[in-house]
Amino acid sequence: MSAKAGAGGGPAGLAPAATRRSRPIARSPLLARLLPVLGVGALAAAPFVLDPFHLGLLGQFLCFGIAAMGLDLLWGYGGMMSLAQGTFFSLGAYCMAMYLKLAASGGSLPDFMVWNGVSQLPGFWYPFHHFAFALAAALLVPGLLGGFVGLLIFRQRVRGVYFAILTQAFAVVLTTLFIGEQGMLGGFNGLTNFTSLFGIQLASTRGVLDLYAASALAAICAYAVCRALVTGRFGRLLIAIRDGENRVRYLGYDPAVFKAFTFGLACALAGLGGALYVGQIGIISPAAMGVVPSIEIVVLVAVGGRGTIAGAIIGAVLVKFLENGLNSLFPGGWQYLLGALFILTVVAFPRGIAGVAADVGRLWRRVAPTGAAESGRGMGV
Repeated sequence: MSAKAGAGGGPAGLAPAATRRSRPIARSPLLARLLPVLGVGALAAAPFVLDPFHLGLLGQFLCFGIAAMGLDLLWGYGGMMSLAQGTFFSLGAYCMAMYLKLAASGGSLPDFMVWNGVSQLPGFWYPFHHFAFALAAALLVPGLLGGFVGLLIFRQRVRGVYFAILTQAFAVVLTTLFIGEQGMLGGFNGLTNFTSLFGIQLASTRGVLDLYAASALAAICAYAVCRALVTGRFGRLLIAIRDGENRVRYLGYDPAVFKAFTFGLACALAGLGGALYVGQIGIISPAAMGVVPSIEIVVLVAVGGRGTIAGAIIGAVLVKFLENGLNSLFPGGWQYLLGALFILTVVAFPRGIAGVAADVGRLWRRVAPTGAAESGRGMGV
């Protein structure tokens, strides 16, 4: 059966309800054009406004924003909620941490291996002497692994809550595996004590500024890629698969391939965020691979606004800043507050910050002309 394109570039034969049932939150054309410009301007102005400490925090939060945009593409547009994005985020972080660890040890055996009685550098560590390989691995390892696992799952037509449960199980398995590799990957303690990158001290003002610039540039590029996908034919097809998978299959498309590609892309973006994050935080351990960090990324997307790429990164930055502030007031209580925030968002503001902003915009457009007309009548215009 051959697939044909209908009017507007969408899959042929899809009823309007299939593509419009859960459209992304509408925005005015002017706002859609201004929002990216305002975002880029804010990121460019941040080094001149924030001190190095808060600039470093913003750089870290942008890394989570990159992962959140990937999950929004997967969940908001594809209807696939993954509870393993924190795991793929950590995989990318481990890939970059291996390079940083070798650089810190001068290319010799890392200290944790010496303490664990390892006498020779494991073979899979050797390519990580090169930054280009580490960066490529941070994208490809999570992306290819996610795409492969996704294809296996989606070929069995698993979806909905069952997909979320399987990704949660995958996160637990991978976390357990990394904890057990004490001599190879640092075990429960993970990898730490990174000092420099390209001769620049990571903790210095120059290091903080460079890492922030890299995170901001990566976030802008990730937004551009995701935005191009969701506004094109791929985005319409992804929404159609979410709202009517069987009908799309009958039209000749293979939903498993599209869903696996989307999952792989989301995992690659998470890996990129992790690779940029690890140099700024200075440590990565299996604790960051578990289910709780993955749930936190889900909350970032939900608060920002599912189905809006910009909402995902806005939610990530705002929630992470809130987390940083509240942790100093209520140490150890952030997870309870995070759960309460998620429940409040789902119950009271199911479309998140972006949805509230869209509602306010629609209300303003309705009220503003009326107010102007009444003012004109009062002035005799």
